[in-house]
Amino acid sequence: MSEQKREMVLGAMMFFPAGEHISSWRHPKSDAQGLLDFNYYKKIVQTAERGKFDMFFYADELYVWDRFESGVSHANSIRPEPFTLLSALAVVTEHIGLAATISTTYNEPYHIARKLATLDYLSSGRAAWNIVTSQTDEEARNFGKEAHLQHAKRYERAGEFVDVTQGLWDSWEDGALLFDKESGYFADKDKLHNLQHKGNDFNVHGPLNVARPPQGYPVLIQAGASEAGKELAAAKAEVVFAPGATFAPGGQLEDGIRLYEDIKGRMAKYGRNRDELKLMTGVMPIIGRTEEEAKEQLAIIEALTPQQLGLDLLSHYLGKDISSYPLDEPLPFIPEVDQFNQSKSLLNRIRELVENDKLTLRQLYARMMNRRGIAGTPEQIADHLEEWFLKGAADGFNIAFSHLPGGLEDFVNLVVPELQRRGLFRKEYTGATLRDHLSLNRPANRYTSVGV
Repeated sequence: MSEQKREMVLGAMMFFPAGEHISSWRHPKSDAQGLLDFNYYKKIVQTAERGKFDMFFYADELYVWDRFESGVSHANSIRPEPFTLLSALAVVTEHIGLAATISTTYNEPYHIARKLATLDYLSSGRAAWNIVTSQTDEEARNFGKEAHLQHAKRYERAGEFVDVTQGLWDSWEDGALLFDKESGYFADKDKLHNLQHKGNDFNVHGPLNVARPPQGYPVLIQAGASEAGKELAAAKAEVVFAPGATFAPGGQLEDGIRLYEDIKGRMAKYGRNRDELKLMTGVMPIIGRTEEEAKEQLAIIEALTPQQLGLDLLSHYLGKDISSYPLDEPLPFIPEVDQFNQSKSLLNRIRELVENDKLTLRQLYARMMNRRGIAGTPEQIADHLEEWFLKGAADGFNIAFSHLPGGLEDFVNLVVPELQRRGLFRKEYTGATLRDHLSLNRPANRYTSVGV
């Protein structure tokens, strides 16, 4: 198949319920009061499905950002629980995948295996798991701990967590449930298996009390770009969300290609082929019918965030209060990545901007507020996506939106038709499951010799 016939993967990402930007809720076209109304989410996911997106990607965190006063006063800290929301959305959609962000640090494998298997059944094979390890002490304190696990330890736990979860999904072989009313046999006991896992973090006997999911395993997504995160992705993930490689100033095509090759190049040592993983780059398109209109839309977004909130958000990323530093001078310090226990990939991005672009503190927090953003016409947005896709920097894109539902509607109405016209994106769904959309095989059950 020629390169032109290859179709990109698209995810519709909801980072905050009102949009990607921390102040999206203030946008004139944002439905801020609808954030706890199911019809709001129903409209968004149905719009994404109308645009033939592969999946709806729902981000999640397990805390209110109250480290700084501005976080409570000005930021959107309200978000529904993923499983409840996505289960409801499964009923009002037919094709689009439903990806839940779930922490391996503050959950147990049996719970998550059961919930994801159930979501896969409710959606007829459209469930996905965005695997995260969480980042902050605020989350730790909501689960009886004083501090968050160290970076290496939480990725070690994550690897074992995924192993156990997959093992539980294999509890029942395909065909194990007989439902034979005449004989009285509900199941074939020889096709049910106890996991009997004993590890460093988990001792789980099994079996799971939900049959093997329609997809075998729900699709596994991973978003970390640290060394530990890339190893986990190469070993386990079927989709990688690469938020560190962006189209914003400083996010270069060469960086995207390098990350793409880095992650895919690690797969062979885990016995995996490169096409078993799709890499999706994060981007927030700000769309105007003309360049001038796009610039006007960008200006509206950039004006939404109070200065103190921008500084506090950057302080949060750095793990240190920077509000007393001069705004029009360079940031005088950057934590060492080896000793940093929050997002290492985000810290590395900040370091690149400080060292390479010589940004002042004012410029830096403004850049980080819009770190995935690109403004342009539908044709210009499509040009950028096409270049990254065809030149080997991405298999697709996790599209974030400056505000919802308007930003998504603009993308579906203006950019998707342009991508379809170029032969880069589907015009109709052709498969039934998320694995079908992504051209991923259904994994074999470890207890059977032949996979499906």
